[in-house]
Amino acid sequence: MIIRTIAYPRAALVGNPSDGYHGKTIAFVFRNYQASVELYETPELELLPAKRDNNVFSCMEALCADVGLYGYYGGIRLLKAAVKTFCDFCRNERIRLEKKNFTIRYSSTIPNRLGLAGSSAIITAAIRAMMEFYHVNLPPAILANVVLATERDELGIPAGLQDRVAQAYNTPVYMDFDREFMAANGIGRYQPIEIPETLNLYVAYRTDLAEGSEVLHSRLREDYEAGVPKVLAAMEEWANLTSAVKAALERHAFSEIPALLDRNFDLRCEVCPNAVSAKNRRMVELARSVGASAKFTGSGGAIIGTYENEAMFRELERVLKHGEINVIKPEIVNTGCAR
Repeated sequence: MIIRTIAYPRAALVGNPSDGYHGKTIAFVFRNYQASVELYETPELELLPAKRDNNVFSCMEALCADVGLYGYYGGIRLLKAAVKTFCDFCRNERIRLEKKNFTIRYSSTIPNRLGLAGSSAIITAAIRAMMEFYHVNLPPAILANVVLATERDELGIPAGLQDRVAQAYNTPVYMDFDREFMAANGIGRYQPIEIPETLNLYVAYRTDLAEGSEVLHSRLREDYEAGVPKVLAAMEEWANLTSAVKAALERHAFSEIPALLDRNFDLRCEVCPNAVSAKNRRMVELARSVGASAKFTGSGGAIIGTYENEAMFRELERVLKHGEINVIKPEIVNTGCAR
């Protein structure tokens, strides 16, 4: 029997990047793209390479283009780290795993290294597959922790929980990473919420930006741990913006949301001016030029915002296309935990 699992890209609606700093965020996953994993029993444990793991190229230019898209490390390291972390977790929790092996492979249509949590999606799908294979049931909040440990502890990628929580719950989630609550419970306060279809959202991304989230988080972490006042104040403001958007969603007061999303990005520029590239800033400026709101979906490369009507969306498409930027209407997933 072949086990097939999926996970979707994540878009942070508001609050990022405070998720790694005891803040608050709202995020969702959307089914326009996906990472998928296949796993089946075999005599030996084998990890099969995918396109981004290619080591044969037609020329040096092809190699350079591949590195630009996928970096120097492909997805095999994600699978290997996922397997090790899952094994370590089960051992530490005294979860007995049946003595059997498997072959696992992945594929992904999620645009790479553009702030859409594509790596987290691959790991989430892989761990879901192993959960099914070994008959291990992990609550979404614990699954998110295991995925975070895979990236942060095994791979050394600075990251917060937001991406993994949204992908584990498979529905829009309001997240409160209160320090004392997390210290006592090992998880944040996670509340599935509704993002109504009547809220006009878009996601846009460009394919020539490939800066991983570690670039921003490494800089921000130093200032946060040093207690830089403007950074601590920004974390509090991002949390307040999240609470305000949640309240507006609950009241269907959609007209209040654009200014809150715009402020989320503007605050990032104030606190981390050198971590926002000119091309990223230009993408936001182009979207705002037609009246749409705009902020990062993650740490750069893709943006999210609101538009008023179909005429504005068509103009948004036109303007962004000239900037070599793709724009979509995200199909928000509200189905709960996915296989």
